[in-house]
Amino acid sequence: MRRPKFPVETIRMALANIREQKFRSFLTVLGIVVGVGTVIVVASLLTGVRSGIVSMIEEYGTNNIYAFHLTTGPQFGERDRSERQRKPLTLEDGEAIERLAPAVEDVAAELMMFMVDADLESRGQSYKQGQLIAVTAAYAGVANLGFDEGRGITDVDDEHRREVMVLGVNVVEALFPQRSRVVGEKVQLAGRTFEVIGVLQKRKSGFFGQNEEDNAILIPFSVGRELAPQNEFLMLLIRARTGRLTEALSQVEEVLRTRRGVRFDKANDFDLSTADKIVQQFDAIMGGIGMVAIAISAVGLLVGGIGVMNIMLVSVTERTREIGIRKAVGAKKGDIVRQFLFEAMTLTFLGGMIGVALAVAVSALLSAIFPSLPAAVPTWAVIAGLAVSTGVGLVFGVWPARKASLLDPIECLRYE
Repeated sequence: MRRPKFPVETIRMALANIREQKFRSFLTVLGIVVGVGTVIVVASLLTGVRSGIVSMIEEYGTNNIYAFHLTTGPQFGERDRSERQRKPLTLEDGEAIERLAPAVEDVAAELMMFMVDADLESRGQSYKQGQLIAVTAAYAGVANLGFDEGRGITDVDDEHRREVMVLGVNVVEALFPQRSRVVGEKVQLAGRTFEVIGVLQKRKSGFFGQNEEDNAILIPFSVGRELAPQNEFLMLLIRARTGRLTEALSQVEEVLRTRRGVRFDKANDFDLSTADKIVQQFDAIMGGIGMVAIAISAVGLLVGGIGVMNIMLVSVTERTREIGIRKAVGAKKGDIVRQFLFEAMTLTFLGGMIGVALAVAVSALLSAIFPSLPAAVPTWAVIAGLAVSTGVGLVFGVWPARKASLLDPIECLRYE
């Protein structure tokens, strides 16, 4: 059985016809160029951002568990009343987890100081964008903090309520722009004088080049309690032993349910997050953005497809005598159908190629202008874009191709 040859001659004819009408062909596939380019640019941005998020989470620790009394992650609308009435977590909860969960290696606590004015002043310089957090001594180890200078908060600092702080790199650059060493410097916060004991090392990864630690102001947990005694925003950072994350997650859940008196038939009145859950939440958000991009792209592809069908119908009319001659010398209906289908598919494939090239150029331009904005063009998006653009030519080229194949050769030869 003879295998069908690749229709090289048919494609050459298609390319020749496209070259004869370059401008018209470009306008025809402009919708396809926009549709394919939009999807690939969005996919490249989302892929790059996701890679940055995953890297950042890995730096914090993939075996960490984050416990909070409210649901974390994206929130749409206000929290319901039952959730707002949940009692906050406490240091005693963390101590119980450390004592009763064998799969847990260490537990730290952070108190987010939203209720305290975090404006800092030192030697005439000020900083108003700091993120003030009160932490326990275990925080540096559990959160995998690195230090460019000095040290972190210790048990002694916490027990003696020492007014000391650890600063992020953005805070240091703003308050001490000309100083190479800042440990020992004095900083004013909430009417008190704090001593700088450490400078955080900038993370390698971040969201658009930034990390929340860059603006961090860390103080001892006990001092944070003094500054905001009614603060309820306490989060527990729990490090599982190596290879025992699932076991630790189950044990932490059991301990907290017992301590908070949650009945066996009721859902948790607290939230537990892991690196995998955070990535899944991010993927859900990015999936929604991707669907919007696909919808925009679909409009462009539909417009492009209609344009292709219209131009192919015009082409059938313009080449009526050519079709008649081909039929007169023995061309079958299938030959005519293939000729016009391949011409439509070649046209949309070239549109897809232009869209891909445009998307790659835009992604590279965005990365050059905004180095902190990751943009990595994924191979799957390129392949999908070319496949979909070619498929559009196939679908919208069927009617013109069939119309051409049904023309009567005698009438075609008479056509003027």
